[in-house]
Amino acid sequence: MLMSKSRQTLRSAALTALTVAVVLGLVWCSAEAQTIPIPTITIGVDEADEPGEVSLALEILFLLTILSLAPAILILLTSFTRTVIVLSLVRNAIGTQQVPPNQVIIGLALILTFFVMTPTWNAVYSEALQPYLNLEISREEAFERALSPVRDFMFRQANENDIGLFVSLAGIERPRNQDDVPTSVLIPAFVLGELKKAFQMGFVIYLPFLVIDIVVSSTLMSMGMMMLPPVMISLPFKLLLFVLVDGWHLVVESLVASFM
Repeated sequence: MLMSKSRQTLRSAALTALTVAVVLGLVWCSAEAQTIPIPTITIGVDEADEPGEVSLALEILFLLTILSLAPAILILLTSFTRTVIVLSLVRNAIGTQQVPPNQVIIGLALILTFFVMTPTWNAVYSEALQPYLNLEISREEAFERALSPVRDFMFRQANENDIGLFVSLAGIERPRNQDDVPTSVLIPAFVLGELKKAFQMGFVIYLPFLVIDIVVSSTLMSMGMMMLPPVMISLPFKLLLFVLVDGWHLVVESLVASFM
């Protein structure tokens, strides 16, 4: 009886202490909530008192537009398109559908894109961005200077037939020199040329692996092993061939050299 009464006393004391702690905690939280100010965000459209406010708003809108179009600019105006297509075709030619994974393929394509485009971006920085930040040139002149190195890069990679195709589709006069070619015509011609060159390189990469598949399939058929999938036998040989010839080194070297 004494033990049961002592246990009940301890339980009631513990419950009382827990209740007091919870109440004190709630009181402390409410006091902190009253003392800490909660920030609010207000978005509205008001009348501008000075022309500079309108200019600042337009610059912010222009910056947001550039950020939203940055993925498309990276894909269409750089070497990324050709690089990522060739690397994907290499993976498909070997027969490893998920190795390397897509994250590795895209990451390697981005690194190679940065490497190939570094001279162009250095020219953009030195000729356009740095003078504009130093308030030496206007925004319009900075845009023209920044566009010039990018156009030079695209002209080196674009095909004259592709440029002529989009010139005829646009219904404009035949340009006399590169300065007469609009950027709206140059960009799709450049992308079309990149797709063509990427598939040409992919075809060359596919040939040795196709020969291995044909030899393995013919051998299995002649041995009467028609129920055995040829891919199970040809995949190790294709991996061995790719490793022996240092395939990734050759692919990356060919990709970078194709832009020089």
